[in-house]
Amino acid sequence: MGRAPASLRARKGRESAAAKAERARLIFQRLHQSYPDAACALDHADAYQLLVATILSAQCTDARVNMVTPAFFARYPRPEDLARADRAEVEELIRSTGFFRNKARSLVGMAQGLVADHRGEVPRSMEELQVLPGVGRKTANVILGNAYGINEGITVDTHVTRLSRLLGLTRHDDPIRIEQDLMPLFPREDWALLSHLLITHGRQICIARRPRCPDCVVADLCPSAAV
Repeated sequence: MGRAPASLRARKGRESAAAKAERARLIFQRLHQSYPDAACALDHADAYQLLVATILSAQCTDARVNMVTPAFFARYPRPEDLARADRAEVEELIRSTGFFRNKARSLVGMAQGLVADHRGEVPRSMEELQVLPGVGRKTANVILGNAYGINEGITVDTHVTRLSRLLGLTRHDDPIRIEQDLMPLFPREDWALLSHLLITHGRQICIARRPRCPDCVVADLCPSAAV
C-alpha cells in the first residue's frame, strides 16, 4: 500500500485540520482495502430483528447474541408477538446475554411502542427511534445505517471509541463527542461502513490487550503505534 508521505505520518502534537482530514481519508482507504467484506456482525433479516439484536448486544458479544436470537425470533417473529410476551419468558430466552431483566423490559416496551405508535414497523428517523425503550443514539445509528441505509450518524461502540482515540482522530471519551469529531472527517455515505471497518480492525489487529502494530496497515498513520 505504500508508506504515507512524511507530512502525514502520525506523530504526537498539533495537527492541522487539513492534515487530519487527509490522514483520515488514507486510514479509511487502507482499512476498506483490508476488510472489503466488513459488515454488521449481528445476524438479522429485517429492521425488527436488528433492533432486537442490537438491544441484546449491550455488554455482550455479537457472537453470543447470534446464538440467542434464532430461538428468540422463532418465539417472537413479529413486534406484535413480542409486545404480548410474558416478560419472564423473555428473560429466560435472553438470560445468557447478561442484564437480562433490563433487556427484557426494554425489548417488550420497544415492541409495544412499535405496535402502538408505528403499526409494528421500525421507524426510519433518529427522533422516533430514540423514543423507544432501550434505544439510544448508538442503537438508532445501527438501525438507520444497516437496516435502512440512512447515514444519520456514526455508531460509536467500545472498539470505535478505542481506535478513534489511538488513531488521534479524537481526544474525547464520550461517544457523542467522538461522533461529532469523526463526522466531519469522513464522507456521509461512508459513516456506517466506517464503524464496521474500525470494529473489524479492533477485533483482528488492534486488539485491546495485545495490539499487533507490526501487522497494522495504518501503523504509519497512527500516533499510538508501537513500531
